[in-house]
Amino acid sequence: MAIEAWFMDDSNEDPRLPHQTNPKHSVSLNQLSELGVLYWKLNPNIYEDDQELNKIRETRGYNYMDILDLCPEKVENYEEKLKNFYTEHIHQDEEIRYCLEGSGYFDVRDKDDRWIRIWIKAGDLIILPAGIYHRFTLDTSNYVKLMRLFMGEPVWTAYNRPQEDNPARKEYIKSLTEKPGVPVAAH
Repeated sequence: MAIEAWFMDDSNEDPRLPHQTNPKHSVSLNQLSELGVLYWKLNPNIYEDDQELNKIRETRGYNYMDILDLCPEKVENYEEKLKNFYTEHIHQDEEIRYCLEGSGYFDVRDKDDRWIRIWIKAGDLIILPAGIYHRFTLDTSNYVKLMRLFMGEPVWTAYNRPQEDNPARKEYIKSLTEKPGVPVAAH
């Protein structure tokens, strides 16, 4: 089954809840790809020897890898970390995450500055483009095991919104406007 994504409601309730609009307004993989978000469904049980994962890593130049277990029992200052992840930000580089166990939410902004919630589960590999506004939180399971991939030496610096003058943000906006027939909201 493909990844699930939807437009979020405006509720300020616990961010670990689904926050679906009523009625639910689903977002397709095609709509995500128009934002530069890429997705693969892989087998997390064979990630150490997965040829498809190795091909993705080789093709895209991901030579760094680590594993992050995110749950209250395994992360010092868990609540503070989660709060930081949930602050809207961009990165200068792609953000690549492969969910090996558990689940969580990546929220990304669409061209009209609306939040889209992407529910990642075991087997989902997602790539967020450099410069896209996003945030992350766990769902109510309170557990996710993620593989983080990176090109070269990892740089985990987050640049909190606003970042309209950031070169990565400018490049991202430019990439969206170069797609024919795709309007981009001014921010």
